[in-house]
Amino acid sequence: MARETDLYLPVKKYLEGQGFCVRGEVLDCDLAAVKDGELLLVELKMAVNLDLILQGNERKRICPDVYLAVPQPKNMGTPRWRKILRLCRALGLGLLVVSAKGLVQPLCHPLIQAPRKSSRNKGLLLREIQGRSGDYNIGGSRGRPLVTAYREQALQVAKHIGDGRQRPKDIVAATGIAAAPGILQKNYYGWFQRVERGIYCLSALGQQALLDYADVLGK
Repeated sequence: MARETDLYLPVKKYLEGQGFCVRGEVLDCDLAAVKDGELLLVELKMAVNLDLILQGNERKRICPDVYLAVPQPKNMGTPRWRKILRLCRALGLGLLVVSAKGLVQPLCHPLIQAPRKSSRNKGLLLREIQGRSGDYNIGGSRGRPLVTAYREQALQVAKHIGDGRQRPKDIVAATGIAAAPGILQKNYYGWFQRVERGIYCLSALGQQALLDYADVLGK
C-alpha cells in the first residue's frame, strides 16, 4: 500500500460487513460510519505517529468510538508495537491494521484500559534510587556513563584498592560492600586485575575511573 486512500476501501468493507453505513471524508474525518444511530470514526495513516495519535484523540471529542487504521507491519511483536498498543488502550483508541491483501484485523478496541502496573519494575527503580548516595546524572544527558548503584559500589571498591593490592574479604570488611568479591570477579568495567589468586589491583582503566568519577568519590 502506497497511500492512505488504499486503506479506505478495505476498512469500509470491513465495517459494512458489520452492518455500518460508511461515508468518506465527512467534516475532516477520514471515515465516518453509523449503525443503529451510533457513530464510529476512523483516521487513516501510513504509519502510527504522533499526528495520528493526536488526530484520533481529537476525534474522541466527537464520539467515543474512534479507530486508527494503518498498514499491517511485517512484525507486530516488536517492543515498539507493544508500546503502541498499550498507548492506544490507555487513550481509549481502537487500532486496525490492513494487510497487503486488504484484510482488516482489529488489534484493540476503543475502551480505556490503564497500562498494567509492573511491581517488579517499580521495585527495581526504588532499589536503584535507594542504592545511590547522591544525584550524579543529569536527566537526558549523554557522555559520561551513568552513575548507577552498581557503578558506585565498584568505584568504592576501586577507591579502597587505590595504588595497592587488596584481598576481597579485606575490601568487604573495610567498605561494608558485601558484593565486592563478585564485582572483582565479574570485572564488568575492566577496572580490576587479579595479580595472583585472591589478590587484586587496579588496571589503567580503574585508575582513570577514579579521576573521571572524582565527584562521586569525594562525597
